[in-house]
Amino acid sequence: MEKKELQYIHMIAMGGSIMHNLALALHDKGLKITGSDDEIYEPAKSRLAEAGLLPEKEGWFTEKIDARPDAVILGMHARPDNLELKRAQELNIPIYSFPEFIYEQSRDKQRIVIGGSHGKTSTTSIIMHVLQHLGRKFDYAVGAQLEGFNRMVKLSEDAPVIIIEGDEYLSDPIKRVPKFHLYHHHIGVITGISWDHINVFPDPEMYREQFRIFAEMTPKAGTLIYNQDDEQVQLVAVPRNPADIAYEGYTVHEHSIRNGKTILHTKKDGDVEIPLFGEHNLRNISAAKEVCKKIGVKAHDFYEALKTFKGAAKRLEKIGEKGNSIIFRDFAHAPSKVKATTEAVKAQFPERELVAVLELHTFSSLNKAFLPQYAGALDKADAPIVYFSPKTIEHKRMEMLTEEELKIAFDNVNLQVFNDAEALQQHLTSRNWQNTNLLLMSSGNYNNMNMDALTKAVL
Repeated sequence: MEKKELQYIHMIAMGGSIMHNLALALHDKGLKITGSDDEIYEPAKSRLAEAGLLPEKEGWFTEKIDARPDAVILGMHARPDNLELKRAQELNIPIYSFPEFIYEQSRDKQRIVIGGSHGKTSTTSIIMHVLQHLGRKFDYAVGAQLEGFNRMVKLSEDAPVIIIEGDEYLSDPIKRVPKFHLYHHHIGVITGISWDHINVFPDPEMYREQFRIFAEMTPKAGTLIYNQDDEQVQLVAVPRNPADIAYEGYTVHEHSIRNGKTILHTKKDGDVEIPLFGEHNLRNISAAKEVCKKIGVKAHDFYEALKTFKGAAKRLEKIGEKGNSIIFRDFAHAPSKVKATTEAVKAQFPERELVAVLELHTFSSLNKAFLPQYAGALDKADAPIVYFSPKTIEHKRMEMLTEEELKIAFDNVNLQVFNDAEALQQHLTSRNWQNTNLLLMSSGNYNNMNMDALTKAVL
């Protein structure tokens, strides 16, 4: 089907962060967009309303499909027995998952897909920042809101290349294939492999297998760029046909830390001070540099652009600073991310105390069988804290956790455990913050904790 034929698209489960951004991007292009969802939260709600796309009522309505859209895009959070989905199947309306639709819209572009258990958002956003800085035309799909970009998705007719954050989670409730298998990359990146999504991939081998498939999908004359320091990545990125494919390994960028600032050491540009920090980010920079090199960006231009890159939202994001205290917020929730982020903040400010607060919010992180993966993850924090909401555990129909179980799983006797957000907020606001940094790690929101009030109290 020609992509230009699509005039009218209906989106099932349109309220998700990337789905509502796709809705807005297609609306910007002049397409007719309708959608449904059983719950839509902020900021999706306001953004859809502003564009005139917010559904009148929450829920699923077969009449929206009876209006005969040219295609349906199916979000991951719909169920296989969704009423609108069933109706679309009955009427033989083309149904796409998010990644299938992005692929269809970018068939004639060079597709760059960044995969990995951690670091994919940051690597993708560095590449996007560099290309925007240089005035290059490109499309994109990224999993976080970035400074300088009003959408998380852009699809145009004339951009020759598309930069895609390639998630290994499932594409949709029917096909249940990892998203990054459906983009058909020309240049692929694997930033790291660390078992995650236990509800879908019950053992580490099955999880790693998804990356092996991704690596093997690299086409003739394509490129696979991989983290050469990661043992799990080494197992899947073995050069199988080096005559046909370029295999490019990368490591931590040469650097030093001076007074809490990261300085990159480069061959031709001398020392370059950048706002990013942390060993994981210095790997992400190396990955992004390899991608940019492949698409004709000179090293000097790459470093010039990097000087102004502040990072993606909730990726070691500085939400407040005063004197010798900083508050950072990070999306980290998987064990490898939590460990890397905690170590990064401590290494950057070794003379300051570090209070690290992790919210257990995902299915994996609340699963007793998975919890031992967190052993040692918070060891670099002077005051390690774990928070979870009993409501979330009940909602996910999981077994309740105890303080003792968490201390054993994290292998940390100093661990403090909270299951009441107000008590946690009280604890944080009442302590002394002289020469101390606060790191908040979560993919949730600490049961709607008032971040503004917390920031004011700490600083």
